[in-house]
Amino acid sequence: MANLALYRKYRPQTFGQIAGQEHVVTTLRNALAENAVSHAYIFSGPRGSGKTTIARLLAKSLNCHNRKEGQAEACGKCPSCQEISGGRSLDLIEIDAASHRGIDEMRELREGVRFSPNKEKYKVFVIDECHQLTKEAVNALLKTLEEPPAHAVFVLATTEIHKMLPTIISRCQRFDFHRLK
Repeated sequence: MANLALYRKYRPQTFGQIAGQEHVVTTLRNALAENAVSHAYIFSGPRGSGKTTIARLLAKSLNCHNRKEGQAEACGKCPSCQEISGGRSLDLIEIDAASHRGIDEMRELREGVRFSPNKEKYKVFVIDECHQLTKEAVNALLKTLEEPPAHAVFVLATTEIHKMLPTIISRCQRFDFHRLK
C-alpha cells in the first residue's frame, strides 16, 4: 500500500465525495435511485476531472449487495464494493484504449460481453481514452452498443470527444466533465 499513487490513495469512494461534477453526480444518483440506468455512457472532459473515478463509483453502486431501493450510494462494505475498491472485481473490466486499440481487442470484448457476470448483477466495461480506438475497433464496438445484453453497462471515457464517431455518441448517454477549479 505504501507505493500506491496519490490519485488512487485519495480517490473518492462515494458520490458524496466527488467535487466539481455535480451535474454528473446528480444525474447518475437519480438514475440509480429510479433504477433507470442506461446501457452506455460517454464521459468526456480533461484529464483528472474524475471520469474513471465516477465510472468506478457507478459500477460499485450498480453491483452493491446492500444498496436499498430508491438509494444511489453503495455501502462500501459488502464483498462487491470491497472488490471494486481493491481493483479485484471480475465484473468491472477496465480497458485502456490507448494501448489496446485494435480490432482484436474489441472482438475479444464482444465475446466477453455475451457471458453473464461472474458474481454480480452487472458486468461494467470502462473503456478509457476510447477516441484512440482504430476505425475497425470502433465499428466492432458500435455493433456491441447497438445490441447489448441486459447485464452489460458500458462507460466510454475520452479527453477528445470530437474524435468520436457520431453514431457511437448517439448510442450513449453523454456527460461533459469540467476542469476542476
